[in-house]
Amino acid sequence: MLIKIYSAAPVGIEAVKVTIEVHSKPGFEFIMVGLPDVSVKESHERIMAALTVNGLEALHRSYTINLAPADIKKEGSLYDLPLAIGMLAGGEKMKSKELGHYMMVGELSLDGSLQPIRGALPIALCARKEGFKGLILPEVNAEEAAVVDGLEVYGLKNLQEVIHFLNGEPKDELHPDDPWVPTQVDTQKLFDELAFPTDVDFSDVRGQFKVRRAVEIAAAGGHNMIMIGPPGAGKSMIAKRIPTILPPLTLEEALETTKIHSIVGLTNKKKGASSALIVQRPFRSPHHTITDTALVGGGSNPHPGEISLAHNGVLFLDELPEYKRSALEVMRQPLEDRHITVSRTKETVDYPASFMLVAAMNPCPCGHYGENNPAHPCTCTPAQVHRYMSKISGPLLDRIDIQCEIEAVPYDQLRDDQPGESSAAIRERVLRARAIQTERFKHSKLVHCNAMMNNKMVRQYCALDAESDKLLEFTMTKLGFSARAYDRILKVARTIADLEGSENIQRKHMLEAISYRSLDRNNYAG
Repeated sequence: MLIKIYSAAPVGIEAVKVTIEVHSKPGFEFIMVGLPDVSVKESHERIMAALTVNGLEALHRSYTINLAPADIKKEGSLYDLPLAIGMLAGGEKMKSKELGHYMMVGELSLDGSLQPIRGALPIALCARKEGFKGLILPEVNAEEAAVVDGLEVYGLKNLQEVIHFLNGEPKDELHPDDPWVPTQVDTQKLFDELAFPTDVDFSDVRGQFKVRRAVEIAAAGGHNMIMIGPPGAGKSMIAKRIPTILPPLTLEEALETTKIHSIVGLTNKKKGASSALIVQRPFRSPHHTITDTALVGGGSNPHPGEISLAHNGVLFLDELPEYKRSALEVMRQPLEDRHITVSRTKETVDYPASFMLVAAMNPCPCGHYGENNPAHPCTCTPAQVHRYMSKISGPLLDRIDIQCEIEAVPYDQLRDDQPGESSAAIRERVLRARAIQTERFKHSKLVHCNAMMNNKMVRQYCALDAESDKLLEFTMTKLGFSARAYDRILKVARTIADLEGSENIQRKHMLEAISYRSLDRNNYAG
């Protein structure tokens, strides 16, 4: 007897349909083909134990199972449920007429309960694309999958419930008239309730007016930035509040962001409604001991790295020189292209990586270089300072639009009881500037803010008057900036003009933009 069950295999941040063909006959063999990995092959033992515990007698039959298409590697335990249903239907232990209408995924415990899986949202999108009536998966993943419109999502607790549902039997014997109701999620309600983080606010920051201005410009144009200053100056505190002034995610951005987090399994670890859909811009802050693979993605079975988990949000690298040089250098291409391609012998996977890089570092190993504070004199030699600063390569620093020095907060500002400007007030200005950019780039699907402009757009939208052009020419010649720095100065100047509501870039905009590129590492070498 031949039975067909349908499941899905995550590939990159998408999912592709997998057809599970189960052929059964009298005997005791179990053969599985179609490029399954070890965890998929182990499913036989889990399935047989779950069937026995649930009073479903062991099926004394031989099974040949094919997972198609055979050129895609099948990994993970999400195939337990469809395999179990296929074996039961092949052994004529349940009805099979409804099997072709649903896609199924789920890991089985030995008692038959369904455990959470990764990639619920991409799988739901795949099910809708392939024209399935509905998706059956573990109850804990149901809200995430139900974000997809036009698809019936049934989150079930265990194998018995799946059998009852597919056989058209009541959900509860005590209430036989209760219908099977698909999970519903109010996506708009999620956006309204959770659009902005509420536990942190820029009003907590005392002083640091220069840095706050730089952060506002970075948020308004989507620019990368680095803060250099002594320990305790507030670099990390400021960075953590950047998501509170960024524009809210669009539904398209939220779905793409949730897909990435779903593939890694992070949505299962969230509590409350936010587990269904990520509606706040991500803020990722990996430790400096992170490996190259964990940062940019990859591995023997490729998975997204931190730069992809920060997609549509902020990647914060604190103590930047402490990161491995190889890990930092591999970020250079994603910073330019806004995606990362991971190539392996048998497959190539593309992950999105459009993030705002925010970095922080001390000016020297001890952290007190340049401070006019007798209580904390710098103990580093010029050679040590130069070696420390040189850990950040010129090409990487060149890709950081805004380079800002930050000083320790004076005592009188720490004692100031008046709260600083709120995130809501700053965000209002950022949104006005982003609205200008949205109108500017309305005919482009790939460019949404000034930082994303290509060379052609820079020439088109960053035209300079004679005075500003002469100023930029003098700066480029005097400081020896690269052609990449030239474009990035123009992009920042364009953002400053947008914040002011100016149609043209003026000399004052150019002066401020240049000031954010004038960080000279040689100044830290004595």
